[in-house]
Amino acid sequence: MILHLNNLEEFKAKAQSWASNFKVYCVLDSNSYPDPYTKFDFAIAADPADFVETNSFLEISAFNLKHQNSWIFGGFGYDLKNDIEPLSSNNTDYIEFPDAFFFVPKHILILKDKELEIISENADEIWTAINSVVVQKPVKAKKLAIQQRFSKKDYINTVKQIIHQISIGNIYETNFCMEFYASDAIIDPLNTYRQLNSQSPTPFSNYFKWFDRHIIAATPERFLAKRGEKLISQPIKGTAKRGLTDEEDDKIIAQLKESSKEQQENVMIVDLVRNDLTKSAQEGSVRVEKLFGVHTFKQVHHLISTIICIKKTELDSVQVIRNTFPMGSMTGAPKIKAMELMEQFEHTKRGMYSGAVGYFSPNGDFDFNVIIRTILYNETNKYLSFQVGSAITYYAIPSLEYEECLLKVKAILAILT
Repeated sequence: MILHLNNLEEFKAKAQSWASNFKVYCVLDSNSYPDPYTKFDFAIAADPADFVETNSFLEISAFNLKHQNSWIFGGFGYDLKNDIEPLSSNNTDYIEFPDAFFFVPKHILILKDKELEIISENADEIWTAINSVVVQKPVKAKKLAIQQRFSKKDYINTVKQIIHQISIGNIYETNFCMEFYASDAIIDPLNTYRQLNSQSPTPFSNYFKWFDRHIIAATPERFLAKRGEKLISQPIKGTAKRGLTDEEDDKIIAQLKESSKEQQENVMIVDLVRNDLTKSAQEGSVRVEKLFGVHTFKQVHHLISTIICIKKTELDSVQVIRNTFPMGSMTGAPKIKAMELMEQFEHTKRGMYSGAVGYFSPNGDFDFNVIIRTILYNETNKYLSFQVGSAITYYAIPSLEYEECLLKVKAILAILT
């Protein structure tokens, strides 16, 4: 069924409320950001016909092969790194997402340029049900007592230790993360997502309900996409606050473009991504399509580079993702040593944070974001968590890295506190 829509925001709100009746569903929203590689503007997938939870890329490949002519939605947790390299994750996990989870939905809604496609055996019934929804205005959430795993002093001291690791040559860049959390937290997850998406609309926004666990994401970053035989990665490295006026914004953007520190962070990760992509690329096809592109969002400006290649024909999609996972922007370089050290310095298991959520489509394409600027919530144990990180290089100033972390979680703190 294909329909033409006029009031897109009303439809989105009704469709999300309709989907909330299912134990498993996913919302992906580009928030109308221009992107040449985006397949659709908005999508909802709901109600599993089949699903898998696993800690193995081989099992994900088998599930993907079993349903290769279907839409598949799901996520890769950061700790799948342990299935790729001889690594471990021993920090405490309070959210308890599976390392990977995917499902084949019975119902799919895809919106592109005001055209809605409903893919379901019950398309007419679904359209009637969505239209009958009465949308309640988002209710401001009850304030939560947010705590930090690192005090400012502890964070600064830890960054100094990481800089020492860089100075002795163990690594030359890493992404160091800290957790904010609330125990005994009672929230309405969908309502919280709607507030966050309003406060911080981003091109890879998503909400994922996986039984009693929830991903509430305002992420601006694409991890990896496939369009035909072309692979696209768009790492973020380089952050600046928004100005109060257009003139101040222009000045901040100019400073961001010219900052040797921000450029250094970005180009290191670009080199890492290029190296990761060579494992999946036809010889000589890896190239930087755009270096240091400035992208402006409601809360921040970012430097985003775009690296592309042509995929080796013999590799399947899951193998391609395995070859680049976890994404370089959330690990560091050298990649394995950076992950080993962050396991020592961080206090919380990352889980879905710095993992990826997205889809495989029936024609073999896929698109996965990077789970940052994201609230994770376990509804059963009432534990809410969001983590934040920044790139640490030899020239990092610990107090400024701390301020950058606070800037990145500004929207989340605004709606929770």
